[in-house]
Amino acid sequence: MITILAPLALLQAASGQAAQTPPPPPPACDKETHAGFDFWVGEWDVYPSGTDNKVADSKIERKHNGCAVIESWMPLNGAGGTSLNNVDALTGHWRQKWVGSSPGAVEFSGGVVDGTMVLTGTWPSPGALTTLIRMTYTPNEDGSVRQHGEASTDHGVSWQTSFDFIYRPKPKEQT
Repeated sequence: MITILAPLALLQAASGQAAQTPPPPPPACDKETHAGFDFWVGEWDVYPSGTDNKVADSKIERKHNGCAVIESWMPLNGAGGTSLNNVDALTGHWRQKWVGSSPGAVEFSGGVVDGTMVLTGTWPSPGALTTLIRMTYTPNEDGSVRQHGEASTDHGVSWQTSFDFIYRPKPKEQT
């Protein structure tokens, strides 16, 4: 048995195929910047601000070695969507790409400002005025998160509320 393995080991060494240790895993996205959306991670019941009329479920997960925050938006009526959020390694800014059940995608960018996440992007509107959208995500003391969306059709000179949601943590299942 030794005589058979020895020539194999010599052949592997000669061809550069010697047993190698696997490469180390990629570094985790564990810097403070990567934690900017941690307050939003969880499973949520979503309500228009100031009401108890639930309009959606939402599941937000931190995935892929902590490098992505993914939202699955599941409205009770209508079509859902998904957002993929990450920190741009070159700029340090947060990026969000939203894809819903209608054609196209929307891209937002921004970051944490005074403890809130602020993302801005252009919503495509074929044949209409270009609409700039600003979303502000604010953690509340009661554990909920407010997502306030504002729209501007004058390049950010003036803003009007387009949506205002409160994400309330789903109740823990009792066992």
